[in-house]
Amino acid sequence: MKRRTTLGGGLLLAYGLLFIGLTMLFNQTLRGWRLDLTQGHLYTTSPGTNRIIAGIREPITLYYFFSASTAAQLPQIQTYGVRVREFLEELAARSNGKIHLRVIDPQPFSEEEDRASELGVRSTPVGASGNHLYFGLAGTNSTDGHGAIEFFDPAKEQFLEYDVVKLIHQLANPKRPVVAWYSSLAVSGGFDPQTGQQSDPWTVYADAQQLFDVRPLAATATHIDRDVNVVVLVHPKNLPAPFRYALDQYALRGGHLLVFVDPLAESDPAGGGGNPMAAMTADKSSSLPQLFAAWGIAYNPAQVVVDRGSAMSVTMREGEEPVQHLGVLGLDHGDLSAADVVTAGLGRINVAMAGDLEPVHGATTRFEPLLQSSSDAALLPVERFRMLTDPSTLREGFKPTGKRYTLGARVSGKVHSAFASGPPPGVTPDPATPALKESAQPLALLVFADTDMLSDFLWVRQQNFFGQRVAEAWASNGALVQNALDNLAGSSDLISLRSRATYSRPFERVEALRRTADDRFRSKEQELERQLQDTEQRLSTLQTKGDNKGELIVTPEQQREIDHFQTEKLRIRKELRAVRAGLDADIHGMGNRLKLLNIVIVPALFALLAVLLALWRRNRSRAQTRGAP
Repeated sequence: MKRRTTLGGGLLLAYGLLFIGLTMLFNQTLRGWRLDLTQGHLYTTSPGTNRIIAGIREPITLYYFFSASTAAQLPQIQTYGVRVREFLEELAARSNGKIHLRVIDPQPFSEEEDRASELGVRSTPVGASGNHLYFGLAGTNSTDGHGAIEFFDPAKEQFLEYDVVKLIHQLANPKRPVVAWYSSLAVSGGFDPQTGQQSDPWTVYADAQQLFDVRPLAATATHIDRDVNVVVLVHPKNLPAPFRYALDQYALRGGHLLVFVDPLAESDPAGGGGNPMAAMTADKSSSLPQLFAAWGIAYNPAQVVVDRGSAMSVTMREGEEPVQHLGVLGLDHGDLSAADVVTAGLGRINVAMAGDLEPVHGATTRFEPLLQSSSDAALLPVERFRMLTDPSTLREGFKPTGKRYTLGARVSGKVHSAFASGPPPGVTPDPATPALKESAQPLALLVFADTDMLSDFLWVRQQNFFGQRVAEAWASNGALVQNALDNLAGSSDLISLRSRATYSRPFERVEALRRTADDRFRSKEQELERQLQDTEQRLSTLQTKGDNKGELIVTPEQQREIDHFQTEKLRIRKELRAVRAGLDADIHGMGNRLKLLNIVIVPALFALLAVLLALWRRNRSRAQTRGAP
């Protein structure tokens, strides 16, 4: 017996040493291994993120400023703050030491608070006490470059990965992106023949020059430089074949394009020269039919989207009353894609005489609407707008189709060349750059069927501030263009990042039970409330009968009726309380069942398994003892 005890103790010691050894081994060999079992894969980074992190060449330091004590007063912020920290830790763990994360809780009047302000992270006052909440991220690179996310808005949680990785990408690639800009309109300013003076650049163009290296692109170009990050095309009309071929090859190489076409561009100078009739009848449309067909886009420049649900009121002549114009649309949140980083969170977007974009059936590209009309919309021929003097006439014969028309879209995927037979005449092949027949990298295109949305008159007003002209935006058109350029100027990996699942999840079963209870009890509750209201009204009528002196005169019969209604009132109120309690009965029942499951049943099952295992080992030990010599 003593010998068996010694062997048992030695075996237990051996098991302990083996467990410690395996733990140390797994800590080394399985370092960084993670298993994400969440429904939305919240802790699994996208392939594009992994490639961006792997491509970091110089160290990057991230400063996560989070006021823990202040956030404790706001449960939603506190929970989201943990989510952000865990995601940043995940990125740092995957970076092979290239990302250094510092978590800072800035205290009032401290150096950390000054550092947050210096790096661009702003504070937000919380509550009546005036406490300040810091909840942002700043980053620096090895060349003293820096950037920041001022504040993590919980409403934009689905774009957390995109926003953080975009900041990292900008720090890893500090050079300003190059934007090649072509326009047949006077977007960059120039001589205005109508006024005889130099015109200023449009606000969208001036804003782009502040953030990007903007290079003019002429229609005579036969190639797109390799260092161009984005090509912008505004109102491309009758482009020469060599230029179209250059755009085709740029797209096949994985270039990024932002295109604005239009059925009727108000800013198009076509038909000018003092002849009003020529100006009204001139063709002011633009399209890229050959390239659009190759990219899987259907667009008819002879049709304009009219929308009664989004129509804006305009004044055609000074002194006239505003009238609703079915072709000038104000798109709100419901018309903008909330799942795309370019349009999510924007306010109103205004367009004028916009066209309809559709995916080509059987195309290899992915077509994702960004801007859409309401369902109270239809298509009208562009001729209805050429000589339009009274917008109210557009209502004549207007019949909505019930369809939502797409005014802007993101198009991505593999495509084939629009020039299947090879380069067109006028193009000299470059032996060092072989012609591509299909995509070397997926297409990255944002296309909008309106150019007037870029014009100042649809989204910005100029203010005179002490002699300086200051642009004041009253719509989000400019922010849309900046978001589009910002998104396309990144790498293809960054563009591939889309919205993710949110950390906070609703209690779907609880909401379903609540809806079912509402359907079951709401009619009964309303019936009882009507009975109670009627009873109280009749009771009040009986109790207020009196003589001219205001004294009550109540007969025995009236008194019995009053007593009856008092009793009925109490009964109805009691039944009504019972019905209202029944609304939450199923929810409380489910909560009790979950408590029973977690507190009693699951521990009991584990205890039963432990007892069965102990009995099995005991019987096995006895069998071995009896079988021993």
